Amino acid sequence: MRSFFFLISLCFLSVAGAQAPQAPQGLLTDLLADTETVFEGGFPAEKTLETLDPDKNQWAEIRTLTPSFSWIVRDSRKNILQRAWQIQVSAQKSMEPLIYDSGKIESGVSSSVFLPNGENVFEENSVYYWRVRTWNQEGKNEGTEVSPWSEPKGFRTGKNIKEGEVSRYPIRLVREFPVQSKSLGKKVTFFDFGKAAFGQIVLKIKVKENGTIRVRVGERVKDGAVDRKPAGSTRFWEYLVPVKAGSHEYLIETRKDKRNTSGAAFLMPEYVGEVMPFRYAEVEECETPVRIESVERRSAYYHFDDAAAEFYSSNETLNAVWEFCRYSIKATSFLGIYVDGDRERIPYEGDALLNQLSHYGTDREYSMARYSWEYLIFHPTWPTEWNLQCCQMAWYDYLYSGDARGIERFYEELKTKSLIDLAEPNGLISTRLGKVTPEMLQKLHIHSGPQFRDIVDWPHKGLAGNENAESGETDGFVFQNFNSVVNAYHFFALNSMLRFARILGKTEDEAFFQERIEKVRKAYQEVFFDSERGIYRDGESMEHASLHANIFPLAFGLVPPEHQKSVTNFIKNRGMRCSVYGAQFLLEAVFNGNDGAYGLERMIAEDLRSWVNMMRVGSTISLEAWDDRYKPNQDWNHAWGAAPANIIPRKLVGVEPLEPGCSKIRIKPQPADLDSFTATVPTIRGKVGVDWNQSFLKISIPANVTAELHIPAASPDGLRPNSPLKMDGKAVEADWDNGFWILKNVGSGEWRFEK
Repeated sequence: MRSFFFLISLCFLSVAGAQAPQAPQGLLTDLLADTETVFEGGFPAEKTLETLDPDKNQWAEIRTLTPSFSWIVRDSRKNILQRAWQIQVSAQKSMEPLIYDSGKIESGVSSSVFLPNGENVFEENSVYYWRVRTWNQEGKNEGTEVSPWSEPKGFRTGKNIKEGEVSRYPIRLVREFPVQSKSLGKKVTFFDFGKAAFGQIVLKIKVKENGTIRVRVGERVKDGAVDRKPAGSTRFWEYLVPVKAGSHEYLIETRKDKRNTSGAAFLMPEYVGEVMPFRYAEVEECETPVRIESVERRSAYYHFDDAAAEFYSSNETLNAVWEFCRYSIKATSFLGIYVDGDRERIPYEGDALLNQLSHYGTDREYSMARYSWEYLIFHPTWPTEWNLQCCQMAWYDYLYSGDARGIERFYEELKTKSLIDLAEPNGLISTRLGKVTPEMLQKLHIHSGPQFRDIVDWPHKGLAGNENAESGETDGFVFQNFNSVVNAYHFFALNSMLRFARILGKTEDEAFFQERIEKVRKAYQEVFFDSERGIYRDGESMEHASLHANIFPLAFGLVPPEHQKSVTNFIKNRGMRCSVYGAQFLLEAVFNGNDGAYGLERMIAEDLRSWVNMMRVGSTISLEAWDDRYKPNQDWNHAWGAAPANIIPRKLVGVEPLEPGCSKIRIKPQPADLDSFTATVPTIRGKVGVDWNQSFLKISIPANVTAELHIPAASPDGLRPNSPLKMDGKAVEADWDNGFWILKNVGSGEWRFEK
């Protein structure tokens, strides 16, 4: 029999007033939360896991022989750590009889793998229930207390399960209705749904005799009506719909666009049908008067918890940017895989990486990211950096979920994606020195398409009709044999591979990657750093220094502390000379350089290169480019344009995992001149709360989590204040670094700091 593994992720949810362990909550089966809802045609159905029809219904199918089980530990006291756990599995909700019992497993780590008697437990197309209890120990106490059992969590395996498959949710449909309607003359009624979404239009029409109506749907509005000739790749369709006498409902079958429904494009599932992005609709009478009884948009989404993340600050513009970007992640989930937008609907690594981080910042959901990066291993695109991003995505997956199955299964593929085959004697990689061979491309699974080459940013020179037509969105980057941006990505990939080798016990590879990291770090400074200016050049033997040559090394940890200020100042002086994709790394860089003020400035800016401009032109989902002038064929639904959805929780609020599965996190708020903010950041172990104002900082840390706290001091000169830091009203000893008090190992619970 094949081995069966359980992977356990251990998490937390605070419950106010609790003085003892409570039953675990937030149970995830193979990283899926909603495993008990049954759907029909994308809508919730009055069926149970036991009574569903597997040929007619949809559900969150568990598709692997070795699913993971995760939970949130509930104990609101301070300094709580889990010491042991026990899970039981049954084919009945009553949990009798048991088909598996782990017994008490002494473990407090974020994930564990074990073998239940070396046998398969699950069968295809079958229903199971599981429950868990934990033994928790307060940090200073020696005894442990056992929690009650969790409520049983049901799930159903797929029709065809096999090792290594990623369990996924079905695409679901949500009925949404106009927030505004108005008459455009005697025969036309205009409807506004408030936000764009990928969906289908459904009308209920009453007429006295047979006739026709015209229905228009689109993303843009012009002169108060649906824009019939929208610019770029934004959408408009018009339909002539026959109507029958009486009152009837009409589902308008969305017309297919050949470009995004053929070739490498991802397709909508048959039970949903084709969708298009639209916000506005019009109904026009033709031969006979009609009465519009209802108008509905059936919008397609992957599972998304709207209450998982929260952010509200004293700056209303920042609040609007957050909500705009948060919704963009939800709205673009319509295919269940990260794609580039509506124009092509193709998965690209560059889009997927940004989407992944923003998804983690807005929801406790990990399956879509897992499915996306594993798909991209075998369906790569052509840019050098984007192949390197597979290692980056795999690392973030493990860091946030604590689930190592992906890196175990695809270790050798990831090793190839690190592009060590392109390394020159100095350790740096190059696509221009003869090592990009057919054999090498075959290993990368690149079989056709554009030439494999460096990208830096997009569009390139001459591809956009704007003031940057001569330089494109690369800030005039000069491509050389050794590319500073490509090698910054390579450095990140090597660090990812070092961690993977260490996790998997591959000692020879661990030594290899450690040696290679130091070699690249040394060569990077020698080849790209300009010591006179204190900044990085685009390539070797040249003077040109672009914005991109500096944001990527600062974002990826290649800039020594003594040069961070000069590099950060250079980035600020260059401005936003990058695309919405590059903006992700610009913001990461300046926050890493402890210049949260500039990061905030860029997120609330109102110029053309801003999220405010995206909203100003009328979109409710992030754009592919800052404005039509920067990419004339752009679409209005690119998740890679939603960087603040992860930058706000990760960098401004400052919550980031330091160890896999969020067993240890860093909380480093950089509020700049905000008067206040309050935030909830989702993690697999539960929600982290951060409440900031100019006089205090309040933090809520989940149980079984420790945190490294960087507490900003309100000191205008950056010097350490004379007064001590107070923690829950008592002075505490804390380290000091660059404007922050630092406490290395703070346990779970609520803590209040006064400055």
